[in-house]
Amino acid sequence: MIHRLTEDERQFFSLVRDAVRANPFSEARQAINRRIAGFYGGGEGDDSLARTIDDVERRMAGLRERGRGDLSAYGRDDGDLLKYAHLFALFHRHIGAFDSHIIAQAAEGARVLPVPFAEEAIGTLVSSGFSEAEALRFFALSFQIRRAFYFIDRGLPGLSPSMVSLREDLWNNVFTSDIDLYESWLVNRMEDFSTLLLGETGTGKGSAAQAIGRSGFIPFDAGTMRFTESFAASFVSVNLSQFSETLVESELFGHTKGSFTGAVKDHEGIFSTCSPHGAIFLDEIGEVSPGLQIKLLKVLEERTYTPVGSRMEKRFSGRIIAATNRPPDELTATGRMRDDFFYRLCSDLIVMPPLRTRLQETPDELGALVDYTVARIIGKPAPDLSAMVTATIEKDPGRGYPWPGNVRELAQCVRRILLKRRYTTQAPESEPPDFAQAMAQGRLTATELLQAYCHHLWSGCHNIGEVARKTGLDRRTAKKHIDGFLARA
Repeated sequence: MIHRLTEDERQFFSLVRDAVRANPFSEARQAINRRIAGFYGGGEGDDSLARTIDDVERRMAGLRERGRGDLSAYGRDDGDLLKYAHLFALFHRHIGAFDSHIIAQAAEGARVLPVPFAEEAIGTLVSSGFSEAEALRFFALSFQIRRAFYFIDRGLPGLSPSMVSLREDLWNNVFTSDIDLYESWLVNRMEDFSTLLLGETGTGKGSAAQAIGRSGFIPFDAGTMRFTESFAASFVSVNLSQFSETLVESELFGHTKGSFTGAVKDHEGIFSTCSPHGAIFLDEIGEVSPGLQIKLLKVLEERTYTPVGSRMEKRFSGRIIAATNRPPDELTATGRMRDDFFYRLCSDLIVMPPLRTRLQETPDELGALVDYTVARIIGKPAPDLSAMVTATIEKDPGRGYPWPGNVRELAQCVRRILLKRRYTTQAPESEPPDFAQAMAQGRLTATELLQAYCHHLWSGCHNIGEVARKTGLDRRTAKKHIDGFLARA
């Protein structure tokens, strides 16, 4: 016997379906929330989500009591609506357990923890008409959805329109703009979608990359009652500018014993340690040489790479996320980045808003970010401390301060105010570098002067890419001058 939903049930469950499908950070989802509030005859201030959860549970229980709870007994359209209702109920029934597991697994690291509530949750889906394979898949998808929301919402706070838009973009990067499309076709194919994060230094590119990298789909193993791997170990980050050309290739691709001086044994690179469900974050991608870009392009296009000193190709199955603080037109126009590499890298391009833009859009964002930073430092909300810090900032450096270091600078500003009750933006005067007097007396050759200057810059940042950027030299030449200075020292 084929069951049918009533018109009232169909209308209600259609709203639930739309809520499940929608990006939770989007205006479309807010519009659905308003429609749900209207369904109950209330305004937007009503606790409509809680009422919806209770109503879904009540209606599903009623269907089961009347022998109409098995979704396999419905036609395609009504069965589809009930599928979303079951998933909505599953998700919200276990949302606290999902959060607890996220926190515990993040603390545990690579060792995969058991999921105590999984057997009950999966059993409920199977008893409602899902096949065991469907139940396992949708349980894993529900955990992925909660994980993505957790890391995007908590890792990238902010009230401004720019941040609302950023969170929406990050969600779409994980699930696409159509979660049905993602679940049906792309859940195991996201490795083909690389991402380029653009933004000034300190805008949170690392946090955005981590939110994406920790939110991939991870299958659930019914035999062990565990996910097949830990999301805490699925994200690997490397700053490309801190390595020399030879070392960065070894770090990424690995090397064989004897492939270069100091290679005393075989070494597995980051690409070999990344799982199929994981992601690699390549920070400072704008600093790599054209030769390395060609090798990375091969990884992006063919999913293969070759360790340094080897002829044996290996396969990479994870996802690539990259970031740069340079404008893309500058990268390609100056030849620092090959056009083919740039276009293949940015299946999705996400721009991180600078803090000054966020504060211009929403001045109250300052207080919200101070609250967030103080809570992270103290371990819990501390309104009195937050108010003191915010008042100090508003006095000096003031509301109009442009925050050149962005949210990273603001975080250090909060720490300094907690220590000293003040934040001075002007750096104290420093002694002239050691080579200044020798330069003034004409005792340095041009090569020695360049060596000393490169080493002076490197001593302040320990970042060869940054030295190359400031001097206008390529990375290899900058490193050569640093090594030359050290050899003379």
